[in-house]
Amino acid sequence: MSLSTRAGSTVASSFTRRRTVLGIGALAAGLALVQRTDVSSLRWPSTESIRHMVTPPTGPPSFLHRSHSSLAGVFSSLSSIHDPAMASLTAPQQPPKWTHTAQEILDLTKAAIATHKKVEDRIAALSPSECNFDSVFLDLSDAETEFDLINDPLSFYQNVSPSKELRDASNEAEVLVRDYSVDSSMRLDVFKAKQAAEENIKKSGKKLNAEEQRLVEKMVLDGTRAGLALPEEKRNELSALQKEVSQVSLEFSKNFNEEKGIISFTLDELKGVPEDVVSGYGKREEGGKTLYDVTFKTPDIFPIFKFAQIPTTRQRAFEGYEDRLSINTPLMEKMLSLRRQICALLGYDTWADYRTEIKMVKSGKNVKDFLADLEQKLRPVGVKERDTLLALKMEEHKEAGIPFDGEFYIWDYRYYDRKYVEKTLDLDDMKVKEYFPVDKVVPAILNIYQTLLGVKFVEIKGETWHPDVQQFAVWENDAKDASGFVGYCYLDLFPRESKYSHAAVWGLLPGFTRNDGTRHYPLTAMVANLAKPTPSKPALMRHDDVVTFFHEMGHVFHGLLSKTQFARFHGTRVARDFVEAPSQMLENWCWEPKVLEKMSSHYETKEPLSSDLIEKIVKSRYVNIGLFSLRQLFFGQFDINVHTSKESADYTALWNTLRESISLVKGGKFTAGQATFNHIAGGYDAGYYGYMYSLVFAADMYATVFKADPLDPARGQKYREKILRVGGSRDDIDSLKDFLGREPNSDAFINEIFGTGEAKSAL
Repeated sequence: MSLSTRAGSTVASSFTRRRTVLGIGALAAGLALVQRTDVSSLRWPSTESIRHMVTPPTGPPSFLHRSHSSLAGVFSSLSSIHDPAMASLTAPQQPPKWTHTAQEILDLTKAAIATHKKVEDRIAALSPSECNFDSVFLDLSDAETEFDLINDPLSFYQNVSPSKELRDASNEAEVLVRDYSVDSSMRLDVFKAKQAAEENIKKSGKKLNAEEQRLVEKMVLDGTRAGLALPEEKRNELSALQKEVSQVSLEFSKNFNEEKGIISFTLDELKGVPEDVVSGYGKREEGGKTLYDVTFKTPDIFPIFKFAQIPTTRQRAFEGYEDRLSINTPLMEKMLSLRRQICALLGYDTWADYRTEIKMVKSGKNVKDFLADLEQKLRPVGVKERDTLLALKMEEHKEAGIPFDGEFYIWDYRYYDRKYVEKTLDLDDMKVKEYFPVDKVVPAILNIYQTLLGVKFVEIKGETWHPDVQQFAVWENDAKDASGFVGYCYLDLFPRESKYSHAAVWGLLPGFTRNDGTRHYPLTAMVANLAKPTPSKPALMRHDDVVTFFHEMGHVFHGLLSKTQFARFHGTRVARDFVEAPSQMLENWCWEPKVLEKMSSHYETKEPLSSDLIEKIVKSRYVNIGLFSLRQLFFGQFDINVHTSKESADYTALWNTLRESISLVKGGKFTAGQATFNHIAGGYDAGYYGYMYSLVFAADMYATVFKADPLDPARGQKYREKILRVGGSRDDIDSLKDFLGREPNSDAFINEIFGTGEAKSAL
């Protein structure tokens, strides 16, 4: 669990160095997913490396569920699910149970804090001569891991539990952990023990392996970045600021996760929205009219952006969506103010400089230079695309007799982007959707990954947090006994009230080597919100949903197939501006003709996508790429602007004016869109640039290794060994060079987006 990343603001203690959970916010922002998924408002949850304490309650609480057959059909075609040989194997580690009560969540959290504090107290009491690798660094690492084993699942409940009592207790427990994390991070006595141990290791000539040496370096750096070199008065001030910003960040994210707003339209106002979407809306009578209640969840509101023919309907929907979390406006102002105070105390020029110091990009200035360079390249492309869509709008308004004011608005973008694709490519998104029923796509994607990476999924039955959750044991494809066990995977794919509202992957258990040499195995879970079946059709996925799912499974396998000595370096615990690159690379599979054919099956005819339709889908990939990318750059520019500025500002005005100037689309009334930008609270503060930054690496990896044969298991094994297996146990640039056989460059990225012959961009 990373409280530094969880709040996106706290200076983490030594036991809270973990990766934030990965979600669609990062996935969809990639240029590879050019189906125009809006990522500005998606929450980046912060729970990481979630583990489970198996202490059972006195009796099963009412929220306890067992997996059942509600989604069995989704996985019936997965080749290894019912493999008798695999099913007969016994895993060396049992899956966690989900039987906590609200009181247990709080009691276990307090007990874990007390236990961890005892370890730190013992280490702090060591004399300098007693400080060494085992007594300090190894013991601290073990204590961090044990702390996570108990507390991380308790934090997970707030995102998925159907019980409000559990969600509230989970949030309350997280506050306790955050506050303790701040206290732990400021322990000068523990930091001095680390310094003494590091010095004694050097003097003794003790040989550490590369991962052990990395552990020492990172743990010492934790203390330096926590401000432990400051005088006591400043440390106390810093501690108070950290606790305050942690609480503000948690409240911001809680508001985001529990937002339940609706906006209502008549059927006439919803003209153009597909019938199967409208049939899923709540319906009521008011004032003699039938109203349809639309939530701000993606499956409900996005079809209005894309299909509603009446401009005022799209405008109302967009402005309601942007303003749905105005309650967060003062929280953002407070959060940014506190961060400015913290970075000043720590001696950093800006918050962005503090946050990027440990990333590949290294400084706030480098981020601004990267974004400015990319914006300069994309702007001419975006202007041309906007003019094309504006002409399409003018033509439609003229035919419909709607007044045309010559402007292209933000609520016009998705609608005319779709119309343009349909007109120029004769590509109907709703028709394509019919070829991607969930019960075909999910097992097809899992089968592709199984073949590529040499593993097998076997469905198991057990306790989960909701009946819709599916559990799998994952094995090496040639497993004969327990030695071939890889870990566990959970899929929670469909929306429900108060569940995390987008798509994300949680590392519920990390893998690591115990002190006795045995392994602790990982567990990863995907939480998504795929469309549910309607009265007339089964659950269907748009192509961009397919891309998202493929990307998310990339994170799942990063968590499953990493094999590091320490939990701290497991899986996706890599630099934040690299963490998306592997999964962004994997999005490319969803644009490969033979993969599209393999994944598709019309829900009625069972026929795969035709070669003609596949060709159109592939051609649509970079349609209007300039406007899409400029919109992503707007999010990055807002993020880096507020985190390099040394003074407060009117953030609502900044959000709206920056969007208009960078995205090349006009707005209407000022809306508090920044209050929905949960990346800033959820761990991606001064980090949104990373979505675009990592695309450079993603394009290079795919073009260099996979492009010639994307489904080649030998290439998959190379990827598994050189990228997935090592996790964060070495510098990411070293993993890249090992995989590529050379230094990475931007050639593939530039060629892919702009075509050959463009000037090369520096990383």
